[in-house]
Amino acid sequence: MHAKYNNLFESLTFRNGITLRNRIVMAPMTTWASNDDYTVSEDEVKYYRKRVNGIGLVITGCTHVQPNGIGFTNEFAAYDDKFIPSLRKLADAAKSGGAPVLLQIFHAGNKALPDLTPNGDVVSSSAVETEATAFAPSVLPRELSHDEILEVILAFGETTRRAIEAGFDGVEVHGAHGFLIQNFFSPFYNRREDQWGGSMENRLRFPLEVVKVIKNTINKHATKPFIFGYRISPEEQGGYGMEEAYELIDRLVEQGLDYIHASLDDISSKPRGSEDGKTRLELILERVNGRVPVMAAGSMVTPDEVATALNKGLPLAAVGHALIMNPDWVKKVQNGKEDEIETVIKTSKVSELELPEKLWNIIQASGQWFKIKEE
Repeated sequence: MHAKYNNLFESLTFRNGITLRNRIVMAPMTTWASNDDYTVSEDEVKYYRKRVNGIGLVITGCTHVQPNGIGFTNEFAAYDDKFIPSLRKLADAAKSGGAPVLLQIFHAGNKALPDLTPNGDVVSSSAVETEATAFAPSVLPRELSHDEILEVILAFGETTRRAIEAGFDGVEVHGAHGFLIQNFFSPFYNRREDQWGGSMENRLRFPLEVVKVIKNTINKHATKPFIFGYRISPEEQGGYGMEEAYELIDRLVEQGLDYIHASLDDISSKPRGSEDGKTRLELILERVNGRVPVMAAGSMVTPDEVATALNKGLPLAAVGHALIMNPDWVKKVQNGKEDEIETVIKTSKVSELELPEKLWNIIQASGQWFKIKEE
């Protein structure tokens, strides 16, 4: 292995005592691969087993905590105890490489799919129409009542209990990408005038209550150290910016989480309106100031890109697309074969990647996430 990649393979110990063997995280990625009953499919099991060897920490794709929280087609579910055997199958596959594995839990909020939610009932912090995305149509969601908000919070706790029972080593709350938790934090999508909206303090209430119930669930049900992380988007199109994200970060740090995960489009991206200043990653690292480990995802494909981010002080690098294209990414870096790392998907080698058919179909249809080379 080239010496310049030594920092990728340094260990990291969380405050709860769990030690990761290196700084490389398998980023949470939706695979569109569940069975039609939302249980984990054999294709998904093969996908994880193919990619987890040598990784320091594995985070699964997201799973919805309530039936109306589904954000993607063929997204495996965790909202009922009947899914525990399915979740256990996923945990076993993801742990097969020897790294701890986290279940990423979320509620899609105003990005839920109307065709897959009971009675088409899409809910959010407020009834504010959404823009259409590649995965969800434009909808006018229904505003959640106070009692329904409490039910959602409890659902996050119950799903955490299921993660513990299924054998996961932790959970990551998905508070990013415009899903329900971000709907509440957003001054654009949250127009409420009760205790759940308006002021910064009120918009923080829902995220922090979710954190509180998960911490209580871990304390009650976990019999060994259990990792708890939280994913954020540092800025929102048409909504909050870095200054408000700092407030969220500070409050999350106060909760004693094991890490904060910054979802970035690119680790070199800069805040909107700033072309000459520091990157979002640099600003977040400065704000956190070592109080809790920071994880970041953002277009890191090559080991040089990962090493650069770690050299800037990033403790954990979440690698996603690189592992889709290179299931043995870690092994290639360790064996000094980084020049063999693919940055495009070659159609002649798709079968070797063991991609779920539905994921491969999405990749081809998107036309933007990956470069596909016909050969």
